[in-house]
Amino acid sequence: MQVNTQGRVWLITGCSSGFGRELALAAAAAGDQVMATARRPETLGDLVEQGRGRISATALDVTQPASIRAAVQATLAAHGRIDVLVNNAGSLVLGAVEEVTMAELRQQMEVVFFGAAEVTKAVVPLMREQGSGTIVQMSSLGGQKTYPGFGAYHAAKWALEGLSETLATELAPLGVRVLIVEPGAFRTEFNNNKYVTERTAAYEDTAGATRRLTGELSGAEPNDPVKGAAAILKVLDSDRLPVRLLLGDDAVDGLREHHEALLTEVAAWEEVSRSAAIG
Repeated sequence: MQVNTQGRVWLITGCSSGFGRELALAAAAAGDQVMATARRPETLGDLVEQGRGRISATALDVTQPASIRAAVQATLAAHGRIDVLVNNAGSLVLGAVEEVTMAELRQQMEVVFFGAAEVTKAVVPLMREQGSGTIVQMSSLGGQKTYPGFGAYHAAKWALEGLSETLATELAPLGVRVLIVEPGAFRTEFNNNKYVTERTAAYEDTAGATRRLTGELSGAEPNDPVKGAAAILKVLDSDRLPVRLLLGDDAVDGLREHHEALLTEVAAWEEVSRSAAIG
């Protein structure tokens, strides 16, 4: 399949900072048109200015279906199509599973999973009818590997990855591509904007250690979002899109270590696992 890499129309959620902002700028620099969105679009004024006519802005709250529909319609009204959807809007609830209230867990799922799912479902029919398009799901290394204190976040990202991998197989015959991006730690405001739960002393050595580590990492993350956005655009220009794209040394090393540990465990318990077969 030949991929059109010129004059694409992008719809990006969560553009007030971080990956959303850098992807909008990178796409505009590549000659594409971008509809940048945020819950408060007035925060995108400087981004629109930097886009020099290639970046527009509109409101989009991923937890509000009417807002999603309005943003999609605004993009179609301005450009007539959507070639790249980036689900970037997100949030982070930090706390041990016991520490996370059900309300906090539901809110995490609402933004990271259900919000991305609803935006995706609003755009899929358009791309299916076009017979082309790419959906970029901004996940995380935490979409496959877990850390204490990130249970709510992992639950949402794992759900998003399961949905997206399935979607990729369903849409591939129809000319629509899906890319799951799994960044490591990037120097954005994401870590600074996290929501931290109430603390329980029993988890000070597990979730508590993660709390301390994330605090120490703030402003010292090893990866550059500008370079990350450039890597995503490079992959999108390929006619052989991977299902997943890791970003950063920490993501590559972390996932390789995780998978090697999984394979070791499979081998260690293989005999017991196979003993369940009939016959």
